[in-house]
Amino acid sequence: MKLSKKFVNDYTPLDKIDIHELANGMLKLGNEYESITSLVSGNKLVIGEVIECENVSGSDHLHACKVNVGSEVLNIVCGAPNVKKGIKVIVALDGCVLPGGTIKKTIVMGHESNGMICALFELGIDKKFLKEEDINGIHILNKDAKVGENPISYLELDDEIIDFELTANRADELSMLGLAYESAVITGEDVTLPELTYKEDKEDIKDLLELKVETPNVYTFILKRVNNVLIEESPTFIKNRLMACGVRSINNVVDISNYVMLETGQPLHFYDADKLGKTIAARNANNNEKLVTLDNQERLLSEEDIVITNGKDPIGLAGVMGGLTTEIDENTKNVVIECAIFNPISIRKTSKKLIRSEASIRYEKGLDVNRCYMAIERACNMLEKYASGKVLKGKLEYNTLDRNEKVINIKLDKINSVLGYNLTVEDVREVFKKLKFNVEVKDKLFKVTVPTRRMDISIPEDLIEEVSRVYGVDNIESTLPIFESSPSKHNIKDRIVRDKMVSLGLNEVITYSLINIDDVFKFTNDEFGLIKILDPLTEERTVLRHSLITSLLDVYKYNKSRNIKDLSIFEIARGFSLINGEYIEENKLACLLTGAYTEGLNKEYHDFYTVKGIVEELLEYLGYQNRYSFVVKEFPEEMHPTKSAYIVVSGKVVGLMGQVHPRLTKDEVYVVEINLDLLFENKAGRLKYRETSKFPGISKDVAFVLPLDVRNEDVIASIKQGGGKLLSKVEVFDYYEGDKIEKNKKSIAYNLYFESNEKTLSDEEINPAFDKIIELVVKRHNAILRDK
Repeated sequence: MKLSKKFVNDYTPLDKIDIHELANGMLKLGNEYESITSLVSGNKLVIGEVIECENVSGSDHLHACKVNVGSEVLNIVCGAPNVKKGIKVIVALDGCVLPGGTIKKTIVMGHESNGMICALFELGIDKKFLKEEDINGIHILNKDAKVGENPISYLELDDEIIDFELTANRADELSMLGLAYESAVITGEDVTLPELTYKEDKEDIKDLLELKVETPNVYTFILKRVNNVLIEESPTFIKNRLMACGVRSINNVVDISNYVMLETGQPLHFYDADKLGKTIAARNANNNEKLVTLDNQERLLSEEDIVITNGKDPIGLAGVMGGLTTEIDENTKNVVIECAIFNPISIRKTSKKLIRSEASIRYEKGLDVNRCYMAIERACNMLEKYASGKVLKGKLEYNTLDRNEKVINIKLDKINSVLGYNLTVEDVREVFKKLKFNVEVKDKLFKVTVPTRRMDISIPEDLIEEVSRVYGVDNIESTLPIFESSPSKHNIKDRIVRDKMVSLGLNEVITYSLINIDDVFKFTNDEFGLIKILDPLTEERTVLRHSLITSLLDVYKYNKSRNIKDLSIFEIARGFSLINGEYIEENKLACLLTGAYTEGLNKEYHDFYTVKGIVEELLEYLGYQNRYSFVVKEFPEEMHPTKSAYIVVSGKVVGLMGQVHPRLTKDEVYVVEINLDLLFENKAGRLKYRETSKFPGISKDVAFVLPLDVRNEDVIASIKQGGGKLLSKVEVFDYYEGDKIEKNKKSIAYNLYFESNEKTLSDEEINPAFDKIIELVVKRHNAILRDK
């Protein structure tokens, strides 16, 4: 939104404040700005009069001119086709800095030139704002221009502009009045509302026009009629204010509609009453209904769009753009003014689909119903004053909105408690005074009446925010907290998991929740529906993810492309799904490991067993010791069919781990995903302290030849049962398949460690347990004891 200093100055005095001071003051109030510019550029400019003009010999377009600039007569060579004797012009003197460069004395085809006669575009005015004669030649001033004076002031182009990047909640600042109220907070000045008075004709609009509203998406709809308007060029101040705000002047009637929108923030639409008929109606469009808008484009509509009709055919796309059939043109005599408020969600959908306009931007953010009534009165005032119009009696009106101001009560203690300030009643009263809010105070209780223009304020906390930004965060005294604090219990389980993963050497990453629709059903066999985003920023991120693994694979690919081959990462985030019409969010842990996990000459690389070890370490740390297992069943097609496993806790599948299928990547990439919500549904066992034995233990190795389909975890369970209380640890230290053993067989070697907390064990004490282990494994698993 562009703030024109001269425009805003009409409502609150800004003459005494520098534009940069104003911009920085607005910045402190939370209004960021992108740039500060002047409407036109150039110093050392004067009004001159051409007293002689002769063609330059040998040139088909140059003229040697003598120009009176008040203090002297200058020789200037000019190539413009419209330069001639007796006209008043804009002269850039020697040393003048213009957007195109610095003007210097020079010799042109033997003629001395001591300056330049300027066109308006050479002062930095965009050609879209200029007439054809100003684009093709120099600007000729009126005869009343005084030689030697400042042409910028004479043309009323001495304006300065701040281009603000406003926050989404401040719809009130999409107007000069809104910016005036905000500026008045800085200057302490009053705000004067625009003039709304006009005379009404005896003829009544109700005798000529009827209003029908046939959709709940219309909240407010007001119509006035102005007859006998005179279409002509707008006054200079209107054209310049529109230009400062980036709007091109068309004619006085159309310009007034744009002027009032910029002034009040309320869009208007003017219809040629003689093209309209006797009815204006608002309804939802029919599917595939067509409308040609003012930009001469045919729009294909749907039933979610709102249209304005003449009782039958569409004549305007509500909140976005009018129709071509009722356009204001040079022959227009009678005007119907529409001022309305529509459902902002509907307008947003329509503008997103068809066309975005200055009007739709304001409708999307919501409008003040009282400004709606102000704007139509202001339009009547200006049409009477600047288009010689006759305003008809009465108005057609439909309104469903509450026009009363909001009243909010808040205590001083509440304000100070939230902000950490030590404000007095007078401090807070002064803030509300600057904001132009009416306030009553009793026993440190503020009863604040909030104008309807401030639609962003509805609860006490909104008032606290206003106090904070107006009083100024720079005025907060730095103090240490004086209250007792304790660690938050929020997401404590996530923090425990996060700390454990970090201690295991993994690095945390944070990725997007939105992914490509082609990746949603990867790494899962779950059945669920897609959750699509209505307004995605890119086509690559349109759907909420179910599995986190696809996001971690993107991180892997990003690092691999930068020659980073060793990766150990994890993420704790939400997975999303749509099941039976219900939106489901589940907290998940995902890990990805590839390459080496040690450094140096003898690197060790990730494999299935390092992944399995990480999962086991985490589950045991969380208190699920002896309650988890790993099972093999049908895996997602993205997982390796023989190097993957499901993670089961207390009989329920809570996750998946294994190698990514080689068809997706040639590298060995291992992934884990655990549904933490499902995991924590199982009550964890209490971790018990176990004292390390003071007595030395005995280590024994044993190897079995087993059928390929025998699971290692089943063998370990038999070993633990046979070993009894004396067996404290079982570890696999060798695995072999090959020519030295039978086909469809495998060899697994185990290290068994026996110890006691009461004494040093002897071979005679552990041999019975060792023999029992061999007996159970051989009998249960069709195993053969391997002797070498």
